[in-house]
Amino acid sequence: MQPSPSVIRNIDWWTIAIYLALLCFGWISVCGASYSFDEPDFFSTTTRSGMQIVWIGTSIVLATVLLLLDDRLYENFAFILYGIFFIVLVGMIFNPHEIKGSRSWLFIGSLRMQPAEFAKFTTALCLARLMSIYGFSVHKTKHFLLALAVIVAPILLIILQNETGSALVYLAFFLVLYREGMTGSVLFAGVIAVVYFVLGVRFGDVTLFATSGSLGHFLVFIIAGISAAAMVGIYSKERGESLVLLDAFVGMTVLTLLFVVFVIPFDPCWVVLGLLTLMAGWMLWRALSVRIKPYLYVFIFIIGSVGFLYSAQYVLNDVMEPHQQSRIRVLLGLEEDLSGAGYNVHQAQIAIGSGGLQGKGFLNGTQTKLKFVPEQDTDFIFCTVGEEEGFIGSAAVLALFLALILRLIHLAERQTHRFGRVYIYSVLSIFLFHVFINVGMVLGLTPVIGIPLPFFSYGGSSLWSFTILLFVALRIDAGRLKPN
Repeated sequence: MQPSPSVIRNIDWWTIAIYLALLCFGWISVCGASYSFDEPDFFSTTTRSGMQIVWIGTSIVLATVLLLLDDRLYENFAFILYGIFFIVLVGMIFNPHEIKGSRSWLFIGSLRMQPAEFAKFTTALCLARLMSIYGFSVHKTKHFLLALAVIVAPILLIILQNETGSALVYLAFFLVLYREGMTGSVLFAGVIAVVYFVLGVRFGDVTLFATSGSLGHFLVFIIAGISAAAMVGIYSKERGESLVLLDAFVGMTVLTLLFVVFVIPFDPCWVVLGLLTLMAGWMLWRALSVRIKPYLYVFIFIIGSVGFLYSAQYVLNDVMEPHQQSRIRVLLGLEEDLSGAGYNVHQAQIAIGSGGLQGKGFLNGTQTKLKFVPEQDTDFIFCTVGEEEGFIGSAAVLALFLALILRLIHLAERQTHRFGRVYIYSVLSIFLFHVFINVGMVLGLTPVIGIPLPFFSYGGSSLWSFTILLFVALRIDAGRLKPN
């Protein structure tokens, strides 16, 4: 298992240096977040900081082993590893052990592991292996659906374990598909769905011009109509037709608003919805008469937009769990629950804000020492960084993560084989998603979905899984110059 000198020479030591720096800062943060005056020994395995040293030590050993293995093993066993973890995830649905309502934890004696964390690695490998098959193209419907199935299958299984936060991380793989040629319309559909949900829920009960009309519905209809008209020009190349549709839609909407304000007040949403219906009918007729697919896609977009809007309230009220509903409402400003769903975020914001520019210093944080922030050494560990190290320390940590992301982009783009490029972009996307969502939820910018901050949050499962993701990427990169 001795690596060749060329492999050692090709290992990206800059990335390893960033990894070690993140581990050091992460351990210091765990010390600050979990320190107890009753147990002042940082290195005792009875403390969280002591156990984190154990996890860090085993992670470094694991990283070394991964670098010693032949990089071709990862490609050869990609499908097998994915199949194994698929079976494990299916079994976890029937797991009798629950932690905070989630059945995602596997107990092996005194050891507690979360298979969903490691399934990210096998999904990345499987996706890279699938997309590296000769002739694969995301533009082919069959191939795209296969890649989609690889991503969606673990999402559904993890959701069935009541672990929504971990399931959402898998959406990061769509960035990989986009890099490999997936049309931007898929990403646009995802973004527009979020916009629809926010507007429909946040302003759904806000009336428009003292009428019975919903401001949220009206805004969504406007966005759908303008987007549909623009899509005609973009995808069918019919610029003139696109401008006519846009002018007609906007003009009729403006006239309707003027009529509502100055003549007879009524719900303008029905008029705009009628305009969307006419536009959808026009798209369907054009799709059937001239047999141009873009018109059919625009028709589906309009119908989907209206359907998604009216289903948003149903999803929020009847599909989501009560604690998830509360988190969404608090995030959107529909309610203020500083003693319930909004408590964690409120206390985390106080901790970060109190740190100021330079922070209060190591072990001097009042919010963290007095345990005001729940989960402050796991999901909310970034508030410890903000309180003890201040803006300067927080910026330094984010700069390290930015350096890691940029380095991974560099590694991905220099790959000579598609397998390596897809896998490293998968790793990059996972890290980016974790950092963005974790820091965002601590700052109150994203929903609280309970995902760890890479290399910072306490725990062996997350630290091992991130280490595996990163060092397999480094090993694949080190062997990039070998022929297939």
